[in-house]
Formats: sequence, structure tokens, C-alpha cells
Amino acid sequence: MAGNANRIYNFSAGPSMLPLEALETAASEMTDYNGSGQSVMEMSHRSKVYLEIFEETKAALRAALAVPDTHEILFMQGGATFQFSAVPLNLLEGGTADYAVTGNFAGIAAEEAGKYGGVHVAASSADRNHTYIPAAAELKPSPDAKYFYYCSNNTIYGTEWKYTPETASPLVCDMSSNILSKPVDVSKYGLIFAGVQKNMGPAGMAVVIIDKTLAGRELPYTPKVMSYKVAIEKDSMDNTPPCYTIYMLGLTLKWLAKRGGVPAMEKLKTERAALLYDYLEESKLFHAVADRSSRSDMNVTFRTDGAETDKAFVKAAENAGFANLAGHRLVGGMRASVYNAMPVEGVQKLVAFMKQYEAAEPC
Repeated sequence: MAGNANRIYNFSAGPSMLPLEALETAASEMTDYNGSGQSVMEMSHRSKVYLEIFEETKAALRAALAVPDTHEILFMQGGATFQFSAVPLNLLEGGTADYAVTGNFAGIAAEEAGKYGGVHVAASSADRNHTYIPAAAELKPSPDAKYFYYCSNNTIYGTEWKYTPETASPLVCDMSSNILSKPVDVSKYGLIFAGVQKNMGPAGMAVVIIDKTLAGRELPYTPKVMSYKVAIEKDSMDNTPPCYTIYMLGLTLKWLAKRGGVPAMEKLKTERAALLYDYLEESKLFHAVADRSSRSDMNVTFRTDGAETDKAFVKAAENAGFANLAGHRLVGGMRASVYNAMPVEGVQKLVAFMKQYEAAEPC
């Protein structure tokens, strides 16, 4: 078991496994944060003690991703789905935007954008059930697009972009499921957003990193709570922010920094993914779903040759302490989400269990 005898290895796509150290710190501070006599859950977001947490967390995220001064960091409620509407409301200006539809959530985002302006599908992987990422040469951006939108890692289908698109329009990227897992040149992006419940903290918030020159373009009927301009001006505090989620993000960032930061996370993600994919290549019972060139290092999708066999394996794995391996309801099969907080040991033990299970199964 992970960390102690009562903890399982949680392979959920989100909400997902958090660093045990961060959870233990939060537990120790639950009723009395740093001698304040109160829980972070109880603090005024305007109080000196909470503002210190807020500023430290924001600074830690800026350092972790090397966010340049040209970009602002925002903490916004509603998660990534909230941003599917916020992005076009703030940036589309009634024009047309390019969308690369390489998975379920990019598709939903494109549908949302269509409510506020034009959407040009600049790339799609729907022809092969989103098992691959189109090559750079296959992208068809439009010349007058307000922005180019893509999702860098597709949790449901287990694919990941291995390159950064080069476009004339500002890049907008949903990095919900691979942010902080590898270095990113933030300066190349007009806007990055990420739901925090995979690599950063508990559900309920999205981090938005925006080039400040893009703020102030929102449509006149944009809700105030969705305005990037207002969020920048009010430092994410026009309304009460998700205080405890921000605190947990801060604890996760401290854990990350102690372990070598994002470069160290990149090495670990490569190691974890290789353990699983190398075994899947040799296995006669299990096989990977996504194309080799597009395989995600965060969400490893795999299956057997039958739905019932898949279900039997998921049940056996859960009984052995490996939770949430069932694939998304849209695709079935299995999915092992191996985000930053998943220890390499967890993947090693999963692979050992899979080998043992395969050896006992008639092929």
C-alpha cells in the first residue's frame, strides 16, 4: 500500500492521488494553522494570515512553471469546464477561433465556443476514435482566427501532444492533466488553463495563466465572474476565492519543489509511463490503445480482447489495492492515471500484479 497500511494506489483520472506529505501537513494544520487558532477553511480571504498563503502559492506556481512577467496567474472557481465558456467569452470577440478536436473535452469546448462566435475545426482525430494526435503538418489553422485552442493531454483516450503547435494566432491550451509534469515555455501561449484536481490539488478550481495583453476583450454580456480583466484587476478576489484549494495547491507545490521541481517530475513521469508501456508491448493479454507516437505519459489506456475480461481484471485489481483502473464510460477498457503524486513503486507493483494476473489467465 502507498504511504501507510491504510492507503491504496489510486489510479483515478481525477480527482486524483495527492502527495501524502501534503495531506499529512493539511491534517496537522486542520484546526490550527501556524498558531493562528483557526483552520484555513475558516479564514477570511482578506486576512493577513490568508493573504500570505495566497501570495506564497502564487509565487510558487510562477517559479515552478517559470511564468514570465508578461503573464498573470489567476485562481478561478468552476474548474476547467468553466473555462470552456470563459475562453470564448473573453477572447473570441464574435469572430472565429480554431479548435483541434482530439478528445472529448476539446469537443465540448468547441461546442461551447460555437455559442459565442465561429468555430473552425483545425484538426480532428475523430476518424480513429481519438487514438492519435494529428501531426503538425496536418493542422489547418484559419488566417483570421482569434486564437488556436487545443487540449495537451486527453485523459479519456490516453493521448498527448508531443509538440507545441505553431500558429499566427494566440495559443490557448487546456493543460489540466499534464501541467507541472514537464517544462513548458509559457511565453509561447496566450492562455493556459488547468483544472487542479489531477496534478495540483483537490477539485473546485482552475489555474489560468494569461498574457495580460489579451485581457479586456470580453464580449459585453460576459459575466463579471468570468472576466479575465476583472480577475486580473482584483487579483482573483473579486469574490471569495476557493481558499482551501489554493492552500492545498501551495502544499503540493512545496512538495514538488523539495523533489526537484518540474524537471524532476518529467523524469519520473517518463519512468512510470515506460514501466507500463514496456509491459503492454510484451503482454499477450493486455494491449495499449493509443498510437505509439501519441501515447500519454499521464493516462495509460489499455484493454484485453473482451469487455468481460476487462471488468474481471478491474475487479481483481481493486481487491488487490489498485483502485479506479476502469476506463471512462465512453470507451471502456482500463486506464491507469499516473500523475505526479503516484510513486514509481505504485506502478511497479501494478505491473507486477498484471504479470501475475496474466500468468494465471488462459490465453
